[in-house]
Amino acid sequence: MRKLSMALLAGVALVGCGVDTDAENQEITANLIQSGYQADDIKVVDGLVYVGNDAHVTLEASREIAQSPQGHEQYSTTNLVGTSVTKICLNPTATFNSYSQLSAGLDLAIQNYNNLGLRITFQRGGTGCTANITVQTTTGAGGSSGFPSGGKPYGTANIGTGLQSYSVDVNEHVITHEIGHTIGFRHSDYYNRAISCGGAASNEGPSTVGANLIPGTPSTAVVGGSIMNACFRSTETGEWTSSDITALNYLY
Repeated sequence: MRKLSMALLAGVALVGCGVDTDAENQEITANLIQSGYQADDIKVVDGLVYVGNDAHVTLEASREIAQSPQGHEQYSTTNLVGTSVTKICLNPTATFNSYSQLSAGLDLAIQNYNNLGLRITFQRGGTGCTANITVQTTTGAGGSSGFPSGGKPYGTANIGTGLQSYSVDVNEHVITHEIGHTIGFRHSDYYNRAISCGGAASNEGPSTVGANLIPGTPSTAVVGGSIMNACFRSTETGEWTSSDITALNYLY
C-alpha cells in the first residue's frame, strides 16, 4: 500500500519591514527545544519554522508553547482555539477552486467537522465568522498548516495540487487533517512516524510537553487509526475514526 507524507512544506516567503527573520527563527527554535521538541524535527524552509514536517510555528505560538504547563492533549498541542471562536470561515483561493478534486474535498472536510455538533462550526467562505483560514494550493501531494496561537486557529492551510490525481476521499482526508492542525491536533503517531509513514522510526517530540494525550483515546497509533496519522494511504476514506471523534468531542 502506498503511503504518502503530509509533510509538504509550503514555499512561502516571509517578508516584513524591520523584522530580523533569522533572530525570530532562532528564538522560535530555542523555544521549541526548551519545550521538548527534538532539534532534528525542527526545520526552517523559506524563512518559516516547521515541526513534524507540516506544522508551521510562529514566534507567538512558540512562546505560548514554551510557557504552557504540561497538559493533556489522541494528541493535541498546548495551544487550542479559545471559546470566543465559534464559527471558522475556510476561504479557498480562486486557484484552489479551479481544482475540482481539492474543491470537493474541502466541502467534505467541512461536513466532517460540522456533523459532530462541536462548539466550533466551519463554513466555506461567507461572513459572520469569528476566525478565518485561507485555503490555498502548493506543489506536490500532501499539505501543511500550523498550530493555533492567541486562541485563534492557524490562518492558512496549504493543499498540494498533486492531490487532484487522487480520489475525492483522499482529498477529504488530507484537508480534514490540515484543518485538524489549525485547531491544535498533533500527529497521532508523532512519537514514531514510521507507524504510518514506514521507514526508520522518527519522533517529533516527547509526550510530556506539547503533545498531550487526550483522555479516552489510545496512547498508541496504528495504520488507519486516525485522520491525524502523519502519513496517508491512497485508500483513505476521509472519514473520522472512533478515537478521532472522541478527541474532537473532548476538546471542542
